[in-house]
Amino acid sequence: MTRSKRLLVALLLNLVLVVGLVVVGASAHSLGVLAAGADYLADAAAIGFALLAIWLSDRPPTASRPGGYPRANAIAALVNGSWLLVLSVLIVASAADRLISGTPAVHGLPVLIVSGIAAAAMIVAAVILGGDLEGDDDDEDDDEALSLRAVLLDTAADAAAAAGVAITGAVIFATGRFDWLDPTVALVIALVIGFQALLLVRRVFRALRRPLAGSS
Repeated sequence: MTRSKRLLVALLLNLVLVVGLVVVGASAHSLGVLAAGADYLADAAAIGFALLAIWLSDRPPTASRPGGYPRANAIAALVNGSWLLVLSVLIVASAADRLISGTPAVHGLPVLIVSGIAAAAMIVAAVILGGDLEGDDDDEDDDEALSLRAVLLDTAADAAAAAGVAITGAVIFATGRFDWLDPTVALVIALVIGFQALLLVRRVFRALRRPLAGSS
């Protein structure tokens, strides 16, 4: 399977999950599920940028752009990382507001079901994407590999986040209590995603400072 096809599969999975997570999150009053849905929407946009970057990189040079688009993939990864940072801040603010002002009753069973499905789907997507990076360890700052690593990072984080939300849903469903766990888990997820996004942005800037091949 080509790199573009792997990304397309991940894009379709994200879009399907966004619809399900937003619907269930709103009806179950779960910030964790809504945060996951927003994250998947951001990931879908990031995958779209990555696909566009690959398409631009594969285009032949023209008279107006004799060098082609050598930085397209690194820029796509930068957009991805920046988007995740903004999203993390928004989730942190929403979670803090719920923890301070009070958390509405969360319906644990639908949270458990939809988050479990999302976690399984993202694990499948991560395996598909990870197969394209085997043997790329020596080229970890290659622009195209960097863009795909950005998407893989998001996908793996999504799987872990969905699993955490599913566990929270199970606890709330089993006990009928502890609704505050939902925004707490959302807060932790946002902090982890934000930290990983900072590392990604740092790596992208390092790649962008490298001279282009063939340049003096």
